[in-house]
Amino acid sequence: MRARTLFLLTLALALLAGCTSGESGTANGRIVLRFQSLAWQEESVAANKELVKEWNAGHPGVKVEYVQGSWDSVHDQLLTSFEGGEAPDIIHDASDDLADFAYGGYLADLTDLLPARLKSGIPQRSWETTTFGDGIYGVPFLQEPRVIVANAKWLKKAGVRIPTLEHPWSWPEFRAVTRQLSGNGRYGVAWPLKEPVSATLNLSLSTGGTLFHRGADGKVTVRFEAADQVVPRTVHDQANIDHSASPTTLGSGGSDTLPGFFGGKYAMVPLGFSYRQQIVQQAPKGFQWQVLPAPAGADGLTQGVSPQTLSIDEDSPHKKEAAEFVDFLLRPKNMVRLALGDWMLPTGTEALKDPALHTAKDGWATGTALATHLSSAPAQSVRGYPEWKDKVATPAFQEYYSGAIGLAELRGRLEKDGNLVLARYQR
Repeated sequence: MRARTLFLLTLALALLAGCTSGESGTANGRIVLRFQSLAWQEESVAANKELVKEWNAGHPGVKVEYVQGSWDSVHDQLLTSFEGGEAPDIIHDASDDLADFAYGGYLADLTDLLPARLKSGIPQRSWETTTFGDGIYGVPFLQEPRVIVANAKWLKKAGVRIPTLEHPWSWPEFRAVTRQLSGNGRYGVAWPLKEPVSATLNLSLSTGGTLFHRGADGKVTVRFEAADQVVPRTVHDQANIDHSASPTTLGSGGSDTLPGFFGGKYAMVPLGFSYRQQIVQQAPKGFQWQVLPAPAGADGLTQGVSPQTLSIDEDSPHKKEAAEFVDFLLRPKNMVRLALGDWMLPTGTEALKDPALHTAKDGWATGTALATHLSSAPAQSVRGYPEWKDKVATPAFQEYYSGAIGLAELRGRLEKDGNLVLARYQR
């Protein structure tokens, strides 16, 4: 009798805990959804929280709770929460992190959950980044081209040709320009390559590099061919042969390069489009800078991109309501608000037309014009990519860029060691 009483008490407490704030389920007859956001910039966090507040005000039957996540630990945190049955209902992530979760059955297939408006409002090339097999496992909503941020006065004084969207620099011309801009202890370019893999692979699409190749059996292998080598060779030669690239920034993040950029240590820094916010906030008074398109190759200005995404937990008991919140969050006007808050570009066709994204100020127009050149990043659908990136590709590229190993050694490690890793995920 005592054991039965304890069991009933434990069950009651468990049910009560499931209905309290901070967990998905219901509370006082109202559905409660948890939305984990990875927004981190002040403007972006504010925009997300404001939209959650607006949803809650207009939907008395479904309450959304904002949960703050972190880009630094999201993969491991999500894996733990999925396996523990504690994942948030609505999940903010990036498309290149979804493959293992999608194939592992942790994410809901959104094919029949999303409204027609949302499906048709985002181009197919963006949907390809979140399509795995026959299902759609995330809604791509923010994207970020890589651009070159340049010291405008320095470039003008040097008399170099300023690239435009119609006439961008080729990769050989870019290398020649950085040589011309170097000297007297100053560098033409600073490459922030603390995380070298995505930058290298995404820019290599402009030269026709794809690196990952899917065979007739559906299995993916790594082949580091001539087209894949153009971008890494350019960076390596700038740093180790021409000495036109700062060797000290190769292990740095984008933010770490900004003080030297403002101080005239380097003329240009290749960065993600969102770094413009930090430049606006931190640049000294009177500092003149401009946004230039990244160099073009055989495939023009094409770049790989891994959009930010919104997914739904497969185990969520309220997938329909979660999809309705995603649809609300990504209405064109709301998508613009999120994009402006993150200083990125929306994926939505209607949102991209917003006048705020087409101003010359702070390089918005240049970035927005690049939206049509963004394609699915090479690694999007590759199972085992996170492990391949962390254990094989990142150290290999870092050593190559520093001059510690040559191109042949880089190729051997990417292919031989890399294919061993990928093979374990494709048995």
